[in-house]
Amino acid sequence: MVCGGFTCSKNALCSLNVVYMMVGLLLIAVAAWGKGFGLVSSIHIIGGVIAVGVFLLLISIVGLIGAIHHHQVMLFFYMVILFIVFLFQFGVSCSCLAMNRGQQEVLLKSAWGILENNTKTDLESQLNCCGLLNVTGSTFEKDLINCVAPCKLKRSCPTCGEKMLNHATEVLKILGGVGLFFSFSEILGVWLAVRYRNQKDPRANPSAFL
Repeated sequence: MVCGGFTCSKNALCSLNVVYMMVGLLLIAVAAWGKGFGLVSSIHIIGGVIAVGVFLLLISIVGLIGAIHHHQVMLFFYMVILFIVFLFQFGVSCSCLAMNRGQQEVLLKSAWGILENNTKTDLESQLNCCGLLNVTGSTFEKDLINCVAPCKLKRSCPTCGEKMLNHATEVLKILGGVGLFFSFSEILGVWLAVRYRNQKDPRANPSAFL
């Protein structure tokens, strides 16, 4: 059987979904580990990471079962959902790569504003900083009072916004690059699913429909 045949497409699609399954399990494990060790106390962040992991795990299971049984309906829904995920992830990755410093500040302020107090104190302790950005009309004074970072004892604390922005460009490039790489792996999965779905199973009844 040549590599472009039925068996090769089936094995390639199964392998790709096993990788997706491992990534989903890894996300769930990392979120549970972070919660267990007290690195992140926000249930929203933990829940969000676990939700992404569970979603990826479910999609990979659907794709794996569809590939093993050559199930037309499962493969159809798998490739449609994976293509939607590809479009979303591709757009987010390109946005990360194109974001300038001003846009990074706006994004940080928006994200900081919706964080719980426990999550803010976790970040301040981990980064050894207090508050986001010392700007007029912000909640900086309130954050400074609630701050428990070690640097507060020395009465000389940098703002967390400054620390984050110093590394934000590099982090966004990494996130954008990784997201872009995985988005192309998703379009590969869509292509494999379409190709495999339209191939005839050589072991099936020759008179049967695809």
